[in-house]
This record gives sequence, C-alpha cells and structure tokens, in this order.
Amino acid sequence: MLDPTDRALLAALQNDAHSTAGQLSDMLHLSASQISRRRQRLETEGFIQGYSARVDATRMGLSVQGFVQVHLATHGPDNSNSFARMVDLRPEITSAWTMTGDADYLLRVYCADLAALNTLIHDVLLPHPAVARVQSQIVMDQLKRDGPLPTG
Repeated sequence: MLDPTDRALLAALQNDAHSTAGQLSDMLHLSASQISRRRQRLETEGFIQGYSARVDATRMGLSVQGFVQVHLATHGPDNSNSFARMVDLRPEITSAWTMTGDADYLLRVYCADLAALNTLIHDVLLPHPAVARVQSQIVMDQLKRDGPLPTG
C-alpha cells in the first residue's frame, strides 16, 4: 500500500528522476536516508520500473510522429507472436498497444520524414503475413507531452 509520502515521492521522481536524496528530503521533509529507503522499496516492489531521459525527437532528426492502426487478417497465436516480434525489432515503433474496437494494434512511430513513414508502412507492416490493412495518422502538433502518472 502506498502512503501519502510514497505518492509524493513518486510524483517528485516522475517530475525529475535525477533528484538527489538530499533534494527530495528537503521537498518531502524526511531525512535523506528515509528517502533512499523508500525509493529502494518502491523500486523493489515494482512501482518504479526504471529511469530514463526524455530526448527531443526533432533534435534527433525525427520530424514525423504518427500513430498507425493495424488490422490483422488472422488472429492466431503464431501470427500475433510473429507480429509482436517484428514490432519489438523496429526502433521507429516506440510504443505498441493491443486494442479493443476496430483496430487490433495501435503503434506510435517516429520517423525522419514522410518517406521513412511510407517505407515503414509499405515495406515492413503491410507485407507482414498477419496484417490485413493499416491506417495512419500523422501528428500535426502535440498539445501535451507525455506526462507523469497521477499519484493522488
């Protein structure tokens, strides 16, 4: 069970995972050793799954962000597993979800340009034996960046 201090610690770490135990102790009014113990417990219990840096896609030369809905032709475990392995191997596919509704999968992709997105769709996704069709949407502007999970 999470107490209010655990939730505040998770919120602070989601905002800046680079915060030191000293900075967090000032913020949460606990000793640095208490902060360290709580952080370790939250890591061990799986509340904190890891730490990463947010990298600017545009500065990395990835000017096209899109979402691709994938509709499978068949839904057997072999085709689904094969498709999942292919998705896992493609660096331009940064997130993938199985979905309810019309599409079977929703993929978030980052590509250098429209030609690269076209290549991904026509040379990688559509030729896969499990795929019946795809539908893509290109992000024009992102109004809200991926944010922290609500902790309260």
